Formats: sequence, C-alpha cells, structure tokens
Amino acid sequence: MTSVHHNTGERERAARRLLDSSAALSLDPLREVDWDAPLDTSYHGLSPEWSALYGTRYWSELDEDQRKELTRQEIASIFSTGIWFETVLQQMVLRDFYAADPADPNFQWALTEVADECRHSIMFARSVAKLRAPRYRPHPAAVRAGRWFAALAGGEAAYASILVAEEVLDVLQRASMCDERVLPLVRTVNNIHVVEESRHMRFARAETRDRLLSASTARRHASAVVIASVAFYIVAGMVSRKVYKTAGLDVARAVREAAANEHHKAVLRSSCAGLMEFLHSCGLLTRPAVAIYRRANLI
Repeated sequence: MTSVHHNTGERERAARRLLDSSAALSLDPLREVDWDAPLDTSYHGLSPEWSALYGTRYWSELDEDQRKELTRQEIASIFSTGIWFETVLQQMVLRDFYAADPADPNFQWALTEVADECRHSIMFARSVAKLRAPRYRPHPAAVRAGRWFAALAGGEAAYASILVAEEVLDVLQRASMCDERVLPLVRTVNNIHVVEESRHMRFARAETRDRLLSASTARRHASAVVIASVAFYIVAGMVSRKVYKTAGLDVARAVREAAANEHHKAVLRSSCAGLMEFLHSCGLLTRPAVAIYRRANLI
C-alpha cells in the first residue's frame, strides 16, 4: 500500500489536528454506555424509517412489538457487519504503515485509528449480546472477499472503501442517535461511533485524494470498480436473512418484500448523496462503478 505522498507538511499538520481531536474528544464505551441496564423491549433498535421493511405491506401487518423486535435485530446485524469490516480496516491500515517512521504524526494517527476501531468492535460486540441477538455473519463469499481485500488492497482502493463503509453506517447512526424511539444503549453507541468516525472519514478522504495524485487512468478505473464492489457487499450484508427468522417473521416473504422496497432504496440513495459527490470529484464514478452502485441502490 505504499505510495508517494504529496504535501508532506500539510499531511503532518492534518495528522496532528486529528491526534489533538482524538485526545480531546475520544469516548470510552466501557464508561459511557450503561451495560448493566436491563434490555427495555419497549424501544426500537433503529429509527423505524430505516428498517428494510418499513413502508412494505408486511410492515403494515406487524404489530408494534414485532416492529421493535425486528429493528433491534436489524441493528444487531448492522453492528455485526461493522465488526467484520472494522477488522478488515485495521489490517489494511496496519499494513499500510508497517515499518513507517514512528515520529511521523501520520503513523501515530494510524495507530490511534486502529485503537479506535478495536474499541468500536468490542462496543458493537457487547451491544449485539445485549440485544439478545444470535451470531450474524456476512455471506461466505463476502468473508472470502474480505480476506483477500485485507491482504491485498492498497492506495485509494483501500481508503475510499473505508470511507464508503463508514459513510453508509454514519448516516444511519446519525438518524437514530437522537431518536427517542430508539433504545438508549443504541443511541449512546451510535453517538460514540459518529463522533469518532468523523475523524476517520476526514483521514480517509484526504488519503484517497493523496493516493490518486500518483494513480494512472487505468489504476483509477480499476480502483473505482473495487470500491463500488466493496460498497455492494457491505450494503447487501447489512441485514442478514437470519434477522427475519430471529424476529419470528416469514423469511422468504420478508426477503422478497425488502428487496422490492422502494422506500428503503430511496433512503439509501439520499443518505449517500454526499459520498457519491466526493467519489465523482475524485474521478471514481466510472460507468462500470456506477452500474454497481445502482445495483446496491446507492445511486
């Protein structure tokens, strides 16, 4: 993942600002989250409008308790997907900064980001357990692709993929963290993640632009497809089929209606408008990439 970096002085100043922000604003999930509070099943797990079934005929047939259980299982699945990708992210960042100058603020920031992601993964794991959810795993094909990606992805493909994953989750969490219909534990977890990931996303945007400065047209086009493919796997894997079984629904019907849910597709598209604008500004919205984003309902 090594590459020639430009504007070294500015990159170092940006890394120092991120380090200062981390020192001032980092939150400890072990202290901030009330892990001992009993699970209150009168709350949703995410804003109902973000449910994959919201707006469908099936949703209209569910009573409030069923809807709340569904959204709690959905957020447990989303957190599980977050854990999976954060472990991929950590490997990429560590590999990128392997044997780098420890005095470089960028190296120190990279380790800070990995430390944040470790804490986030533990926070998500404890949340999944608290939500009484089973183990939700990505599709085996996504797991295999993740192993390959963690070992080989580099440059703008790695950092833009990090950005895509974080942006999709960020918008969902921002919608839910102030929603009083959502479980207080989940709101607190969302708030912690949003605050800390805002730094990670700034870093990922800067690194994406920096790596593209030395990228050929062919490499940029190849990276565009890789990034779009990562987005597809993440969005497709956010809500496991197993969620519907755990929530006591008809799995086949739920999967069918979720796949055809125009409301959910519109929510995804609107939430990713800023991300798509950034990718377009970087020349990463090529025709093949756009086709993949359309399939993922992100554009």
